[in-house]
Amino acid sequence: MAYHNELGKLGEDLAVQYLLKNGYRILCRNFIYEKAEIDIIAENSNQLVIVEVKTRNSIVFGDPQSFVNPRKIKHLVRAANEYVVVNRIDLEVRFDIISVLKNNKQECVEHFKNAFYHF
Repeated sequence: MAYHNELGKLGEDLAVQYLLKNGYRILCRNFIYEKAEIDIIAENSNQLVIVEVKTRNSIVFGDPQSFVNPRKIKHLVRAANEYVVVNRIDLEVRFDIISVLKNNKQECVEHFKNAFYHF
């Protein structure tokens, strides 16, 4: 597995640990629909939480969360809609980003709730 794939998997694992520690229930990981992949689908406080995890080993090119662009948001919204319809979920949907900065010197997990809106 390539280094960036390993780093991404590690970031997702750290995000899951963070969510579990903070009372979230993990429903699904790596849900794929068409061109989109939702990293984590969780439930918390009667909300369905769609989580995009962005992991980097440096902020030289910008904060990890800044790499969620409008095209990515569009794909996430479509995939989330599919998940809700197929699973007949009747909960409010929230889109979050978890930013993970992980290298030899630091490990930082930052949670951005309601990072973007789907309408």
